[in-house]
Order: sequence, then C-alpha cells, then structure tokens
Amino acid sequence: MVNRIAIALREKGAVVYGDFVLASGARSTYYIDIKTALTDPGILGMIGQEISTRHKGFEAVAGVAVGGIPIAVSVSLASGKPYVIIRKEEKSHGRNGMVIGNPSGLGILLVEDVTTSGGSSLYGVRTLREAGAKVDTVVTVVDREQGAAALLGTHGITLAPLAKADELLKE
Repeated sequence: MVNRIAIALREKGAVVYGDFVLASGARSTYYIDIKTALTDPGILGMIGQEISTRHKGFEAVAGVAVGGIPIAVSVSLASGKPYVIIRKEEKSHGRNGMVIGNPSGLGILLVEDVTTSGGSSLYGVRTLREAGAKVDTVVTVVDREQGAAALLGTHGITLAPLAKADELLKE
C-alpha cells in the first residue's frame, strides 16, 4: 500500500542526509525534518486529517513542545476536539505548570513528530497522567523504529505511526 504521508514528506525534502546527533543522543546518517515539513499547510492539514480519521476514541489531543504542537492543533481543527500543550520545562512566571489546557479526566491522544527511543513520548505520557489524563496511545508522524514502541509498550502505551523511517528512505 502506498503511504501518502511518507510520499508527501519525501517530496517536501523532510529527509536530509549527513551526520546528525538526534534528540535521543544517538548518531544517524539521516535526519527526518518533520518540523520544517509541518510549515507547509497542505502537509500539516493532511497529517491532522489522517490522525483524526484513524483515531476516534479520544476526547482531547496533546503535543509536547515544540514538534507536537502544530500536529495537535491540526488534529484539534480536523476533529473538533480540544488540544493540550505539554511544556518541556516548567516556567516560573504567569500561570506556571507543565500543561496548558485541562486534561484531567480526559482520554488524551498524544501526538509526536518523530519517535526514536520513545523518551519524549514517555515524558509526555507521564506529564499528562500526573495531570489526571488517561493516555494509552501515542501517534507519531514518523517512527524511526529504534525502540520507541518497545519502551512505550512497557508502560501500557501503543505507538501508532503514520509512517516508518524505511518508507521515507525509499527512493
């Protein structure tokens, strides 16, 4: 089956080759630049629509700053459901806290741009759960297939990728 998300990302130039250090600390000969691809409203809208079509049982969507935020907004607009922002760190001014929005008691769908080891996703799940949310699924635009699914699985979380790295790396 043709993966239209993978094709759109590849056509947008989301795969860059070189020598990179990933957020997980691992080195890679390629980088998947979803953040830049998401600046294209066509791709962002396609991703939001795809997620909201595939996943129906959530009450709100959440994203970890920075990469997950535009995806969460896009899913929110496509589904008509609210979104929640998870900060990377607590701020010391204004309305402090790790979460913007009120996820307490809600079934949350956590969205990510790229998953590698799963550390960022697990951080998001833990933060949401501490805020009283129910989380059992993380949707990622691209899974690099380097341990995220296994890590999340040990915490009762299903990883649902829209595309996998090998689909983007095909020419």
